Amino acid sequence: MPSLGADMEAGKLVEWLVKPGDEVKRGDVVAVVETQKGAIEIEIFEEGTIGELTADIGQTLPVGAPLAVVRAEGEAPQEAAAPAAAPKPAEVPEPAPAAAPEPASATAETVSPAPPAAKPGAAAPAPHGGGVAASPAARARARELGIDLSGVRGTGPGGVIVLGDLEGQARRQPAAPPSGPAPKPAARMEEMRKAIAAAMTRAKQTIPHFYLSETIDVHPATEFLAGLNAGRPPAERVLLGALFVRATAKAAAKVKTMNGHFTDGAFHAADKVNPGVAVALRGGGLVAPAIMDALSLDLDQTMAAMRDLVTRARAGRLRGSEMTEGTITVSSLGETGAEAMTGVIFPPQVALVGIGAPHERPWVVDGAVVPRSLVTLTISADHRVSDGRQVARFIAEFETLMQAPESL
Repeated sequence: MPSLGADMEAGKLVEWLVKPGDEVKRGDVVAVVETQKGAIEIEIFEEGTIGELTADIGQTLPVGAPLAVVRAEGEAPQEAAAPAAAPKPAEVPEPAPAAAPEPASATAETVSPAPPAAKPGAAAPAPHGGGVAASPAARARARELGIDLSGVRGTGPGGVIVLGDLEGQARRQPAAPPSGPAPKPAARMEEMRKAIAAAMTRAKQTIPHFYLSETIDVHPATEFLAGLNAGRPPAERVLLGALFVRATAKAAAKVKTMNGHFTDGAFHAADKVNPGVAVALRGGGLVAPAIMDALSLDLDQTMAAMRDLVTRARAGRLRGSEMTEGTITVSSLGETGAEAMTGVIFPPQVALVGIGAPHERPWVVDGAVVPRSLVTLTISADHRVSDGRQVARFIAEFETLMQAPESL
């Protein structure tokens, strides 16, 4: 069981996406684990063949407990060690719905999600209830959405229905009355709030925060986007939030003390920039999955990556690496709201970029006072790693990039 955050102590296995005998390589998604912040896809970091699944669906295991045995190429089968997990229940209950609450916004503007792709390659569980072959996580999600599984086409081996098969179905048919007990989103949200509170309390107690702010003219950026988006359908338009993410990534690459992790008493600068994108969840709560290697993407690809993150956050299908490998976080209030925000750093990161909502204000341009769209940029930084001069360099680089948005 991997650690999916500084506040995680245990996770509940809700779905296997592999079976014994499957060959796996680094980065493959092999399981879905439910945490206090929702369902997370677990990636594997070894290559080989699945020898045995040592954890059962519905089982809650502490961080570090074995989930499966992976044999390297040419390695003979060995007797698997017993899991160092919590005692296995006599009867495995149906897991709670694996999907996270729907997000309301991401960075500067609400992102229209793209349709999620179906997830092939799931292990084939035995049919359960009604003779329909479906994974337990998919069955629980179907009850939540009011979907009759007999009308769903499964994409798993042998036609098994997996979680990814349900999202498109939910859009095509009206919801039927749930057949099982009503889900308890308030309880799930309370657990998420506890997790956020624990992580942020620890962050404020252990990280010596300091803050620098600057008001930035984003009129050139909004004018650039107006021209870029002219004639594009809504699903292909680039939002201001994508420019913020691109500017953050490029500025972080220039000021390396803003990009990395503080672990084992020392700062470790990251080789790549993986900006976390703060996504507010409907009903409360927050997740900040990362866009991996953002510098390798252009502006349109960055916008597509943001849409993808929001879609999968809505479906409860974020990946473990996205939740743990972020190197700096961008948090924006969107188009409306307060002028400024001061955020708490997500450990083990060392900086957070907070961006207030744009407001039209008088501004001096070439000696004349004109109305301009302005945002307040506030950097939360870790004083163990950086100081005011370095953060000021980051702000200056960010502002320069926003003044020349075509360079993003």
